[in-house]
Amino acid sequence: MSDARRILAIANQKGGVGKTTTAINLAAALVETGRKVLLIDLDPQGNASTGLGIDADRRVKTAYDVLIADDPLRDAIQRTDLERLDIVPATVDLSSADVAMVSDKRRNRRLRDALAAAEIARDYDHVVIDCPPSLNLLTINAMGAADAVLVPLQCEFFAMEGLSQLLKTVKQVRRSLNPDLKIEGVILTMFDRRNNLSQMVAEDVRRNLGDLVYRTVIPRNVRLSEAPSYAAPITVYDSASRGSLAYRALAREFIERQALAAA
Repeated sequence: MSDARRILAIANQKGGVGKTTTAINLAAALVETGRKVLLIDLDPQGNASTGLGIDADRRVKTAYDVLIADDPLRDAIQRTDLERLDIVPATVDLSSADVAMVSDKRRNRRLRDALAAAEIARDYDHVVIDCPPSLNLLTINAMGAADAVLVPLQCEFFAMEGLSQLLKTVKQVRRSLNPDLKIEGVILTMFDRRNNLSQMVAEDVRRNLGDLVYRTVIPRNVRLSEAPSYAAPITVYDSASRGSLAYRALAREFIERQALAAA
């Protein structure tokens, strides 16, 4: 699966768009296909860690230790309850990372250096990075380390607001840090077929962004909202739910797009 190996940053500076939900459930859907995935939680809220059952008292080594204390990344990796899905957890300590790194000349590439030193590509088919809802040093580190950026976009009136700034940030990272960084695509989230606004937003986004937008759409789904409180991805919490089927479809489309890009 070397042609499918990729480091993917899931980013949007707007909160509440389904970013962490996508990180958890795309990773879980990918491991169902037989791939091995490492999820790196770079959000100080630590919701991806909680959503995969890593309690606070188990987060002895975290992303903060890797970025700030130069601890080896492999020391921070923990197994989850899902076979083939591991995680580097996060704690609220990450909220001070910008201040801690600001005077460091390597501040933008610390995660990239940590991944390279750990030779992560030997053991994982995919690395999924859950970014914080801001364009700070943590997000820049994720983009500096990533092969591509996947953008969850909520189907609401201001969906396109802020997207242009995110795309500008990607261009800046390409120029100064990671010239090979690509936009993997945009995934429409929280889509409600009964709502005319959702339909209008989806049409507008596809008209403006074309093939960048994934065919797969993530619906509004109560079971998706419930799953994190049970510390499980939707594929485990309710395997037959619409949310679960959508994330499996997203994983298939992601794999298809990678195969086309590698051809």
